[in-house]
Amino acid sequence: MIQEISELKVKLFADGADLNSMLDLSKKEFIQGLTTNPTLMRKAGIKNYRQFAKEVLAEIKLKPVSFEVFSDDFDEMVKQGLEIASWGENVNVKIPITNSKGMSTGSVIKHLSGEGVSINATALMTVDQVKKVLDSANSSTKNYISIFAGRIADTGRDPVPLMKKALQMIKQSPNSELIWASPREVLNVFQANEIGCHIITATPDILKRLDFFGKDLIQYSLETVQMFRQDAIASQYTI
Repeated sequence: MIQEISELKVKLFADGADLNSMLDLSKKEFIQGLTTNPTLMRKAGIKNYRQFAKEVLAEIKLKPVSFEVFSDDFDEMVKQGLEIASWGENVNVKIPITNSKGMSTGSVIKHLSGEGVSINATALMTVDQVKKVLDSANSSTKNYISIFAGRIADTGRDPVPLMKKALQMIKQSPNSELIWASPREVLNVFQANEIGCHIITATPDILKRLDFFGKDLIQYSLETVQMFRQDAIASQYTI
């Protein structure tokens, strides 16, 4: 068990689409990369995809940043992927494991990684999907494989066995790294670290809660009780 946050070996990638937050987090040494996706961008009110990406990359030039294609057509995915990759040497192109019709994007991954594009294969949840990416991607190209461990956990399944299996599989592709995606709590950071996962994405909310690491539980209990008391007073409750 680690004693300090600084002892973490798993790399932290900030996940979000708020420009100011992304720029602030990118300046922190413990943040080693950044990711976003169309859903996060929509929630953040992003209207112009290209403009947003260019604003991010104008400031973040060294740490890897992942932007996702959004077409359902494979030929168009390739075009979008090549365009996105051209925006910066630190850009990784996120390719969902299937399109919205459930059709495998293996051919897209093969084409783009064959062109030297760094792929971030995303939305994976099964061992078979990991195998498909490894079979499709150019092993000489830098690639990421994002397993949505948090969503797996949402179904009542423990994602750790799958993550461990994926780590074993990825050994055949030394230029690939496994991402523990969609974490739900700070504990996931330490779970990912314990099994030797390469990277975990984390929203600003989870990153803030890393400050609670090692906090005295008696003190934390007292602060919780004080919060309840203060909110009751502020609400002027009576019985």
